[in-house]
Amino acid sequence: MTSGNFLRALGVLVLLGGPVAAQDLFSPAIVVNDRAVTGYELQQRALLLDAFGTPGDLPELARTQLVEERLKQQELDRAGATLSDEALARALADFASRAELSTEEFEARLATQGVDPETLRDYVATNVTWRDYIRARFGDRVEVTDPEVEQALSQQGTERQGIEVLLNEIVIPAPPGREAQAEAAARQISQITSVAEFEAAAREVSAVPSRERGGELDWTPLSNYPAVLQGIILELSPGEVTPPLPVTGAVALLQLRDVREAAVPAAQPELVDYAVVRIPGGLSQEAVSKAAGIAARADTCTDLFALGLPDQNIERQAVAPGSIPEDVALDLAKLDPNEATWGRTTDGGQTLLLTMLCSRTYPLPEGAPDREAVRNALRSQRLEAFSDALVADLRASATIVGE
Repeated sequence: MTSGNFLRALGVLVLLGGPVAAQDLFSPAIVVNDRAVTGYELQQRALLLDAFGTPGDLPELARTQLVEERLKQQELDRAGATLSDEALARALADFASRAELSTEEFEARLATQGVDPETLRDYVATNVTWRDYIRARFGDRVEVTDPEVEQALSQQGTERQGIEVLLNEIVIPAPPGREAQAEAAARQISQITSVAEFEAAAREVSAVPSRERGGELDWTPLSNYPAVLQGIILELSPGEVTPPLPVTGAVALLQLRDVREAAVPAAQPELVDYAVVRIPGGLSQEAVSKAAGIAARADTCTDLFALGLPDQNIERQAVAPGSIPEDVALDLAKLDPNEATWGRTTDGGQTLLLTMLCSRTYPLPEGAPDREAVRNALRSQRLEAFSDALVADLRASATIVGE
């Protein structure tokens, strides 16, 4: 053991409470339901984490991991899930190979840092058995679609530092015969410099779903907005409002709340896939309620065609950003994939328009991973979410003493 590693190991021992009598070291330090975690196991796990170069509070992380592993093991026992000796040997060999060592060489290296071989074996056995159990239990509930793979591929390696804006919005209906009234109201609101006043106006006159939040939008890359609007937005100071922006059947206003630098797409999307649904009834309560119901039931754009809507009322297309009408582009700018908004009308105010973003496709970076690697990574992320939820449920129903 090098002097540096010795000092780190000594530090771990001190944090765990310093020298203790052997009988105390092997006494229960934590009891999870009816299963004990000893002081020795806590000490060994902290040393193992230290050998792995794990950052953070190692004694606390050791306690958390061992409690969760007791919960996992109890669930595995309940389900009858086990790991054969041959499977454990393969898992250990795979683990050691990451350091370009054999299992024996890896265990010998850990021994120089005070880690017992059984500590590594217990760690690997529980976690590999749990991984296999989660795959078997939840695997058929995890589906990664081709569009999701494409979206992930297009986003990898395409980020750079850029500008994001935090905006409020108002969309004032302007049906036939009320255009001048809507324009006058928009001009008056455009003079507002108070966020609170703008949000109050949004709740009163805006026709889009964000009215319930006072028109508040999330942080959005400036590049999402039509090019003609980007310069206008950047010229605003916080609290200032754009001039009235004419859109189909309405007048829109944007108020700047803040600007920041953040990771944004490095390039404009090659294609924007979106859908527009025409809903009879304009801004009637029935039509607006139907729009909200469509948005709630459609998890993806494909779902729009399974809701019993007339096909002629749904238009979906994937086009270059420059080919999108500016009022539709303004709708899409604030949306993440599979989100929708509504509030604009057409046909003289008789038809409500719902806009849904399906996806943005960016140019693939050089050296992007292959499709199957990305699909497997997405699948692993979703299985991990199931695992985290199950562990949280097990912890909530457990009796834990000494944690």
